[in-house]
Amino acid sequence: MAAVESGAGPVPSFDPYERGCPSRDLLDQIGSKWAVLVLGELGRNGACRFSRLRQALAGVSEKMLTQTLRTLERDGLVSRTVYPRVPPHVEYELTALGGTLREPLKALTQWSVRHIEEVITAREEYDERTGRAR
Repeated sequence: MAAVESGAGPVPSFDPYERGCPSRDLLDQIGSKWAVLVLGELGRNGACRFSRLRQALAGVSEKMLTQTLRTLERDGLVSRTVYPRVPPHVEYELTALGGTLREPLKALTQWSVRHIEEVITAREEYDERTGRAR
């Protein structure tokens, strides 16, 4: 992580292209398949219980969803609220910081839907050209 000079002294430059930069780690976290889907689901539907998230995200294991939620909570993107009931009632929702990711993730999602046919065609052409069987 390089430092950029300012009037008050060196200020860290968070350049994800530099080795060891914390912004690179953050990109890795928020760019993971399950994080994108969890953030998207919470953005679309608001606060959700764990079981609702697991149902909405077909194919996610309980362990992976737990790990993803903990990471997002640690990064300040998701909040976890426990309601004192029997059995305990836990809800997850986007924080204000997590909410700032709604538009960029929505744009990525829309791009993927709009261009998936082109990507599938490119994959098939590549596989045929390289003899790679799927």
